Amino acid sequence: MKKFLISLIMIFTVFSYSAFAQNENESILLQGEAEFNWLDMSQIERDTIIQNYKNIIFDEDTVYKYKRKEFKNTYKDFVKDKDLEYHYFEAKEGITETSEYKLSAFFKGKILISYAIQYKKNPRTVYYYDALGHLKYVDMLSENYPNFPYWSKQYKINGEMISAIYFVSHDMQYMYKPDGEFLGVWFMDKRYDRNAKQDLTRTNW
Repeated sequence: MKKFLISLIMIFTVFSYSAFAQNENESILLQGEAEFNWLDMSQIERDTIIQNYKNIIFDEDTVYKYKRKEFKNTYKDFVKDKDLEYHYFEAKEGITETSEYKLSAFFKGKILISYAIQYKKNPRTVYYYDALGHLKYVDMLSENYPNFPYWSKQYKINGEMISAIYFVSHDMQYMYKPDGEFLGVWFMDKRYDRNAKQDLTRTNW
């Protein structure tokens, strides 16, 4: 169950970045392009790529667990969504962007279960809230965001890392657990494991 929830959270994370994609009129660098030949590579080639991206994400400065008090203090102004009424309505109505932030909603059937906010004044941080406006997760993006490639690390409100993703392009992402274990590579609507076997699909990206 825990493994399933982690995978679900990471899928939601990728979906949110799709919703936060740049406008087509902006720099082509923001779109990102990469050739997908995962199925044609040898196992040694795939393992080498997996290790290379792992080394980039999990460098010597990586924090796997912040002190709970320190982490909560850092995000004390976001622990409770002060504009829950507005954000909930906007998310439910399918509004994805305002002059101040970008918004991504997650539903179970027709029921809104959570939403993510990326404020334009600080685009390298994404806040995930439940439907009651309680902060559940925080995504930290690397300095080169929104230019590809970049990575993200997601933490629970207690400061514990729960996922890491390397974004090669809008269509391609490599996903890892906090311990560095490779979960798979997404290409468009399909995810493939280390051995190039398809294991998941998604409805949008």
